[in-house]
Amino acid sequence: MFENKTKNQKDFLKFPVKSDVWDIVEYTSNLFIEAIKTKASDIHIEPTGEYVNIRFRESWDFIYVDKISHDEYAKLISRIKIMSNLRIDEKQRPQDWKIPFKYDKIDENVDIRVSIIPVIDWEKVVMRVLVQDFSLLDLDKLSFLDVNKSKIKESLKSKFWLILVAWPTWSWKSTTLFSMLKHFNPLDFNITTLEDPVEYNMPNVNQTQVRKDIWFDFAQWLRSLVRQDPDIIMVWEIRDKETAMLAIEAALTWHLVLSTIHTNSASATIQRLINMWIEPFLISSAVKLIVSQRLVKKNCEKCLGAYHLNESAIINKVSNYLWNIIEEKVEDINFYKWTWCEECSNTWYRWRIWVHEVLVVTEDLDSLILNKAPAFEIEEKAKELWMITIMQDWLLKSATWKTTIDEVMKLI
Repeated sequence: MFENKTKNQKDFLKFPVKSDVWDIVEYTSNLFIEAIKTKASDIHIEPTGEYVNIRFRESWDFIYVDKISHDEYAKLISRIKIMSNLRIDEKQRPQDWKIPFKYDKIDENVDIRVSIIPVIDWEKVVMRVLVQDFSLLDLDKLSFLDVNKSKIKESLKSKFWLILVAWPTWSWKSTTLFSMLKHFNPLDFNITTLEDPVEYNMPNVNQTQVRKDIWFDFAQWLRSLVRQDPDIIMVWEIRDKETAMLAIEAALTWHLVLSTIHTNSASATIQRLINMWIEPFLISSAVKLIVSQRLVKKNCEKCLGAYHLNESAIINKVSNYLWNIIEEKVEDINFYKWTWCEECSNTWYRWRIWVHEVLVVTEDLDSLILNKAPAFEIEEKAKELWMITIMQDWLLKSATWKTTIDEVMKLI
């Protein structure tokens, strides 16, 4: 049904507009199945004045999938709202929930997280595709450098503290959090989570869905949860001062607390907490570890080809990042260059890997935190204490052919 999907905008403009998809139930299911097969992270359904675009996001690139008429879109959005228990007649306010979906070709359950907002020409739908792949819930499978993995496992031995995963949108923070939780035997601990929504159903873990519809948010749930005699608490996200304070108080009263926060680096996380009006002495007392991560394109192993950097400007940039962690000259390192093959459909990459930086908050950083030092000063001190930055990790993985230097250059 979607055989002609393409990454080329010019080809997409030539797509005919479908005015009869025949069976809207089958069309919707096939749309979800195609997204799963494509390993898309999101499905975008976007009305324009003339027709409705359907496209997938895969590894940050858009794949153009289909065009349908507004009449067919009316059927499609009604079907999506019914499947996700949303109001069909509500067209003026945003709505969101999720659709449990089962695809018989894979063993994992799939959640389709639905977000609908009003736009000028109708309503725009974005659906996040979440495959519950429990095989990934393992710290050994998340591309951590050995030194970073050791820091995390050592921190997880603690009976208390706050451990944070810092993330931009779509960096698979939940996979890292649940991998940390899976490090523990839930029969030996009382483990409770606060999630929005629940993504992985873990046996013997007490998982709670935050209920926005009854105005019961993270902070309110967290107050109740600490009365449940928990050993380990996972809070889906720290969004405000109230939630941050409750998480810190729980960490300081002999609980191990895991959570996420929306920042761009490990050192910026400390700055973010200070900007939330959290007292610096509480941050240095409670926060044990900060993991910042991204997802990047993983090389296709079938079409690898070595090459050396030869542009002086790029050599200087890469050298500035790696001078203190490798002995080789950058210009002598074999980096990866693709040669294209059918195995990866001539895209050069096969899915994604993680790049990280792991900051252990030690006494050496106390004076900087207490004096509200800017993020770059904290990062420089952390690098003196042998923190490998996310950019250094990315370059190291390029040098070991796990990803390509061209992807790194987009951010340098």
